[in-house]
Amino acid sequence: MLFTTMRGLLAHALPILIAQLSSIGMMLVDTAVLGHVSSADLAAVAIGGGIHISLVFALVGIVQAVAPMVAHAHGAGENGKVAQILQQTFWLALLLSVPGILLLAFPGLLLGTAGMDATVDAKVRQYLLILAWGLPPALCYRTFYAFCNALGRPRVLMLIGIAALFVHALVAWGLALQGWTGEPLGVAGCAWSNVLIAWVACAGATAYLHYGPLGRRYRPLSRWQRPHWPTWRELLRLGIPMGVSNFVEITSFTLIALLIASLGATVVAGHRIVANLSALAYMLPLSLGIAVMAAVGQALGARDWGAVRANVHAGLWLAGASSLLTGSLLWLAAEPLTAGYTDDPAVREVALGLVLYVAAYQFCDALQTIAGHVLRACRVTFVPMLLQTLCFWGIGLTGGFWLCYRASPPLGAAGFWLAAVISLALASTLLLPLMHKVLKELRPRP
Repeated sequence: MLFTTMRGLLAHALPILIAQLSSIGMMLVDTAVLGHVSSADLAAVAIGGGIHISLVFALVGIVQAVAPMVAHAHGAGENGKVAQILQQTFWLALLLSVPGILLLAFPGLLLGTAGMDATVDAKVRQYLLILAWGLPPALCYRTFYAFCNALGRPRVLMLIGIAALFVHALVAWGLALQGWTGEPLGVAGCAWSNVLIAWVACAGATAYLHYGPLGRRYRPLSRWQRPHWPTWRELLRLGIPMGVSNFVEITSFTLIALLIASLGATVVAGHRIVANLSALAYMLPLSLGIAVMAAVGQALGARDWGAVRANVHAGLWLAGASSLLTGSLLWLAAEPLTAGYTDDPAVREVALGLVLYVAAYQFCDALQTIAGHVLRACRVTFVPMLLQTLCFWGIGLTGGFWLCYRASPPLGAAGFWLAAVISLALASTLLLPLMHKVLKELRPRP
């Protein structure tokens, strides 16, 4: 049964992985394009992109509460609730976009403490202001994304993701480097391309919900309901800790660019390359985690405890084995990978010194990712949030800052990545026992 379950999870996870890689590929495109513009533009997208993705993932974490709720309803055969949950999450996504837009448009509080070069500061502010226009469709699309994954229908996400990546690569290249609007726009060109893609992806998702098989079955865009507080209450109960967890985990990596800004554009640019590789490697355990969350959520809704156990074990085995392979590949291919990003030998040298840390933490990262998603399927999100905050901010960022600037001798940017290795090892040590405890408590006694 274990191998059959593994095949099922892989069949679900593969389209998710392709969709996730397409999404992260848009970040890679920005890095690759701007790496051939200037180190200031590359540093700007490293800092601005870190702020943007941290905010988006925090808000996305809240609307992703739609996934365990829909998975439970589907598993229990309560299909009448599915459209209601989705519609209420769309309302919530639109509401959340308002403070998000304000934070992107007025980032002075965050940027005022960075101590960065004036040119880079101006480019970061311009980049974030443009990206604010794409936040509402981005949150709505991510609601659709979580909904499809919860029902085991990820292929449409894969197709939209691939199309979005190719269009973004073309438009970003044309605007940032080729001057399609009269002169090369640099980092602003990449930002406008991201906004365009957000609206196009949201339009494609809307069309699928109306005309596709899920639309015909659940009619999610028909008989539109007003905001319903009891549903919102459950979405927020699950979603706020999920959003905080997302924010804590991702900022423990993305805010490194802001915290090392005073070390210079070359260090920030090298860090950006390694951060891209880290994000790329994370897509595999994340895709498996999403697939496991959907399968476990549906099994819990159906009260099929054998399926719950099989999916948890299969997810952990797949994540562990694949992470060892990923870490080995990063270790062996570090030089050609970093050389593909930039022509600047100084930036390459910085990146080479950091990429080995990413290879080192793959196994622990994969296990804590699966455990976290199983707990979300069990609708347990508050305690994991506390544990991840302790690990990723208490050890990752705070410890990394000390290693970077206060250790003797100071480790520079490498201090943050060494702290990341320690924080992920601790996270897996804490979350795995919690996952087993929760599953034992949920299972009915014979």
